Amino acid sequence: MQWTTSFDVPEGQLKINHQSSIFSIGSCFSTMISEKLTERKFQVLNNPFGTIFNPLSLAQLMEDSILEMPISTDAMLVREGLHLHYGMHSDVVAYSQDSLERLIHKKQQHSKQVLESASHIVLTFGTAWVYEHLDLGLVVANCHKQPGKLFEKRLLHPEEIQKAFSGFFNILQQVNPEVQVLLTVSPVRHIKDGIAENQLSKSILRLAAHDLTETYDFIDYFPSYEIMVDELRDYRFYKEDLIHPNAQAEEYIWEKFKNSWVDPAAFPLIKEFEGIKRDLAHKAFNPDSPAHMKFLDNLQKKLEKYSRDYDFSKELDALRKQLQYRGK
Repeated sequence: MQWTTSFDVPEGQLKINHQSSIFSIGSCFSTMISEKLTERKFQVLNNPFGTIFNPLSLAQLMEDSILEMPISTDAMLVREGLHLHYGMHSDVVAYSQDSLERLIHKKQQHSKQVLESASHIVLTFGTAWVYEHLDLGLVVANCHKQPGKLFEKRLLHPEEIQKAFSGFFNILQQVNPEVQVLLTVSPVRHIKDGIAENQLSKSILRLAAHDLTETYDFIDYFPSYEIMVDELRDYRFYKEDLIHPNAQAEEYIWEKFKNSWVDPAAFPLIKEFEGIKRDLAHKAFNPDSPAHMKFLDNLQKKLEKYSRDYDFSKELDALRKQLQYRGK
């Protein structure tokens, strides 16, 4: 008996491998995929400006980085003694305007470097509902808990999204003509806007994504939203908030992503690195037993072997501390 409606996900044009350089930006889905890739030792820069939900802000951030545009100080604000920027998430924060400018400049430089050399860009649209700052005339990435009277909430049109990204992609192709863009719509529902309003928003994002894939041959669409609402439509695949996919759903979507976008030649290494992750999380019945000490010693040798080519520095540091502690 079949309990779900499954569908085939088209294979990617340019597969991801361990030599790929990946720039990931957008909503929570970009972070989830980036974490899965990073855990398996792929090279990823994820959301340097924090989690960004609306497409216009995504395009603006990447375009400003590549063009080395001056940082708009007019879009800066102070909240509870902390300096923030309307064009970025509250994760981008500093104790002074100068410090914030330096921080943003550093993030822009890093983003420019990666965008110009990236083999893949993973881009996730979260919502088509935006807040426009009335005085600045700016669609903000984050309202930073400022009074609602400062903003006008409105719905983007697909043409606005198409126009913003057409400008960015034309610039991107000049500096990185070999890049492959993987576009997706976030499976996370924004129900604070309303159930019907969320569906309207996702429809606009999906239409804009379709238009972009039809316009540019280096853009492919990955159906994370469709997998969630069709194959995983039951609430048992959601977290307690009934909005975000749970760990089981994330793993299912990751497997779909891996099978369509990751080079099968990388699968043996992925399996090996997943095994290392499980070993690191292992809780011994008797941590001081000779058997467990031998287990840790073998794991250290395995990490040292792979650390010649991949960054296992954090894992090695944690393991060495554990071995030193057990050796006392």
